[in-house]
Amino acid sequence: MQDIHPIYHNNFGVAFQWKRNKVKDIMKVQIVFRDTGLLLSKEELTQFSKNIKYTKDNSSLCNDCAQNESCKALLIDSPAPQITFAVNVKELNGIQDLVEGTLFQMNLDNYLGGICKSD
Repeated sequence: MQDIHPIYHNNFGVAFQWKRNKVKDIMKVQIVFRDTGLLLSKEELTQFSKNIKYTKDNSSLCNDCAQNESCKALLIDSPAPQITFAVNVKELNGIQDLVEGTLFQMNLDNYLGGICKSD
């Protein structure tokens, strides 16, 4: 934990920034869930959040399916166009909370940092 700045976590994953990072990646956030890690800019996180909302709003599961909750029939486009995640409803909600919680915390930190600097 000494090598990272934690940003947000939930039962599904964690978001953090590396303390020692390449200059070009200094503003990126590492999101880790399941067995996947994504290094994303704030803009990419915002796009990922939009992709998640799109999946929630435009996907439907089979109503009569006994495995409705565990079926990985939902597809979320990642910020990288070559990668799509197949998830179930619980995972979709966990990823959404992780991404939106991370964005909220980043915006709050930025806002509070701006207030403190203007004093």
